[in-house]
Amino acid sequence: MKSEPDAYSIDDLKQDGQVRWSGVRNYEARNIMRDKMNVGDRALFYHSNVKPPSIVGEMEVCTEPYPDPLQFDPDSKYFDEKSSESDPRWQLIDVKFIQKFEKPVTRDALKEDSFFDEMQLFKRNRLSITSVTKEEYEKILKMAGV
Repeated sequence: MKSEPDAYSIDDLKQDGQVRWSGVRNYEARNIMRDKMNVGDRALFYHSNVKPPSIVGEMEVCTEPYPDPLQFDPDSKYFDEKSSESDPRWQLIDVKFIQKFEKPVTRDALKEDSFFDEMQLFKRNRLSITSVTKEEYEKILKMAGV
């Protein structure tokens, strides 16, 4: 799950403890969050739009998907006039902090390892949420020294 650290960072999550992962406005990313993520699942926190982009920590899904309230707020940049409370378009989940990696795993380190050639991060890099296989996840944790 990606976030630009100047918008919301792993340190922010550590301080907050638990947060709504709101503002997802891509259908594919929404569908991953809505259909594939379950309470108790772990997720990697990826800092994007920084040098170097890196996986910096781990969090856990702690709620079932539910409507993102920002889609109904006309003052929010995430407002969607075509969405309604009876038929919401956008979902979110809550995540909680698990750990910040002492050794972030850079995008370049992943690209240098042929094991990650098929990783969705590289094939669907514009998405804020991408799937990670169990094997990829475990190898990333090892790379992070966890």
